[in-house]
Amino acid sequence: MAKPKKSRTSAPDPPKAAARLPWQPPAPPVPTALLISLAALLVRVLVSVGPYSGQGAAPKFGDYEAQRHWMELTLHLPPSDWYRNTSDNDLAYWGLDYPPLSAYQSLLHGRIINASLPEAVALRSSRGYESPESKLLMRWTVLSSDLLVFFPAALWFVWAYMRGGIGIIVEERREGWMWLLAMVLISPCLVLIDHGHFQYNCISLGLALGAIAGVLSRNELAASALFTLAINHKQMSLYFAPAFFSHLLGKSLRRKYPIVEVMKLAFVVLGTFAIVWWPFLHSYEAALQVISRLAPFERGIYEDYVANFWCSTSVIVKWKRLFAIKPLKIMSLSATILAFLPSFVQQVKSPSNLGFLYSLMNSSFSFYLFSYQVHEKSILLPLLPASLLALKEPQMYGWFVYFALFSMYPLICRDQLLLQYIAVLALFFLIYYSPGGSHGKRLNISCRAKVVLSLPFLCSLLLHVTYLQLEPPKRYPYLFDALIMFVSFSQFVILTLYTNYKQWMLDTHSRSVGMKKDL
Repeated sequence: MAKPKKSRTSAPDPPKAAARLPWQPPAPPVPTALLISLAALLVRVLVSVGPYSGQGAAPKFGDYEAQRHWMELTLHLPPSDWYRNTSDNDLAYWGLDYPPLSAYQSLLHGRIINASLPEAVALRSSRGYESPESKLLMRWTVLSSDLLVFFPAALWFVWAYMRGGIGIIVEERREGWMWLLAMVLISPCLVLIDHGHFQYNCISLGLALGAIAGVLSRNELAASALFTLAINHKQMSLYFAPAFFSHLLGKSLRRKYPIVEVMKLAFVVLGTFAIVWWPFLHSYEAALQVISRLAPFERGIYEDYVANFWCSTSVIVKWKRLFAIKPLKIMSLSATILAFLPSFVQQVKSPSNLGFLYSLMNSSFSFYLFSYQVHEKSILLPLLPASLLALKEPQMYGWFVYFALFSMYPLICRDQLLLQYIAVLALFFLIYYSPGGSHGKRLNISCRAKVVLSLPFLCSLLLHVTYLQLEPPKRYPYLFDALIMFVSFSQFVILTLYTNYKQWMLDTHSRSVGMKKDL
């Protein structure tokens, strides 16, 4: 009897020892994640060698001096005087204007620096203190904060995202996690602002990122505590509040005991607030003093050339001249609510992990575009959820990173960080276009749309050179700043409309999938 011939296309089954879960990467994840993290840390170290905000620029210097001054104040003054104008605390000179958790962070770093270089944080006599040793210690505080808060949160998010397979296919689960981790960690804007300009956004953004990872991994109580801490470090974290609230509310309403679920979340939030604010809850006046410092309405609806609605339209409508502070506050609040309302409603109706990520971006964009007293550095908030959507929306993320960085170009030039700007942007896109990336996903757009989209990019290239090489007309000394603002604002509006559309289309997609299953 002849033996049956084996099919040429058949292959032996893989041994059981080689089997992997679908979300696991093909290589051992820990060494690879460690290498990516070390590369991201090296980028931060190299950027930190350069100048910082206000270096050598007396009498008020810049953000570097503000952070150092807060360490000085919290180290030598009692908490009751941190937010109050006294002989030792002149609020006109970089008065503390962040919530209590940020003050505690300044106190911790102040104690570390005081142990090694006490003259750098001495009360009153240390104003404007600059030395190579103090720069090294100050830079170290930011690097250590990044390593202790933002890096673990990024690793937790990538693990939760890949484990849940949120909006990605099996191949991306196996290979895309490395690229996604690199996109989150090597974020040009965050690296340049924190380690170049000098700030601690890595702490508030890291806490918010940890909260997002908590939501994706169904640790909602931990997520509520972490997000509350993020708000108490920098009040700008409230940009994400509508997304967190609507998503967790939508989930709670679909459970067996919705009121109990909401009460548990509320208890965690209120308890965390109480712990952080405890030193200031002894009197109504003390708490009000802190709150008044967190909302600087007296500065007006905008200050510098930031690519949001109020500043971009001020060329045509003189908002500050036509309206007093009170009506401007009402207009700003109304516009912000109307902007994030569609995203909010969608998550209450149909909460999903992918919709939550879109909602975070739409909510933060709404605040950036329409809220009161926005700074150019606030673009870091919508950039965070955009980086988390990099596997799902690679073209959108790459486009957004470029124009977000471009919107901060005048600030970068003032800080003399142009070399770092070019190097970090080049490195980012080198990784972005790497063979293992997701940039290859093509958008189905017409040639005409591609031409239209290329125009702002060409304008940005021209403005990069013009800003450095040409003097603006004496009559319009901030002409180039305004043009940079206009170009960036136009792209942010397009991106906001696109991501809102994508979030609402999730409902249509889920309904169509449900209909196919019924058939």
